[in-house]
Amino acid sequence: MVDVMLRLVDKATLGRLLEMPLSRLVSGFETGVFRDLRPESDPRYHRGFDVDLEGDFLEWIDKADGLDLGAPLADQGISVESQCVALLLLAEWSVSAEWRCWDGRLFLYVEPILGGRIESVEEFLSADLWHRFSAAISASDRESYSESVILDWMTRREDLDETLDPSQDPRILPTMESHKSLTESLFDFLEMARTEANALLIGREFLSADSWVLGGLTLGERAGVSE
Repeated sequence: MVDVMLRLVDKATLGRLLEMPLSRLVSGFETGVFRDLRPESDPRYHRGFDVDLEGDFLEWIDKADGLDLGAPLADQGISVESQCVALLLLAEWSVSAEWRCWDGRLFLYVEPILGGRIESVEEFLSADLWHRFSAAISASDRESYSESVILDWMTRREDLDETLDPSQDPRILPTMESHKSLTESLFDFLEMARTEANALLIGREFLSADSWVLGGLTLGERAGVSE
């Protein structure tokens, strides 16, 4: 199993970075002065570290061929794949919070709310799925949503004749607590994602940069539009 990742991108921050010529981005990341431009991080969630993202972007600059440092990213005459790598790094720089979960667990968290079967983990990369799911849980509250997931998980175990007795399976209580923590944090995360200032960045481990989804479009689609 791999982790599906949802990231909360501050649209204004990303917009400012995309308007800058690459030379200014290089200077800002080399000196660290851009750190004040990052949106405030939410202490309840993880996000990428400043120094890691700075280093990754500068490494991309060093390796990419044919760059015009006087022009912004969208005006570079480079491949879509290369442009998407940089775009993903700039989007990650603009993130205030990240929520992540094993793709296998997401079936438990999403299916009961949408009321239908999800056929493939690929559906978790769909902006439409997350839009519908977010709208559905907005009619509930954090505690009710979390409890409904745990009850559904218990029912699934019973249907498979698996025990719910902690004395027989010591993993029961830790797993239940993990489901509770993850569903409550997902509820709060999507509540923030519904604000106009934020865009949802959707991806997973080992996914190519051009396949990440930002604001309903893949980065490959966004880069293709700018060519």
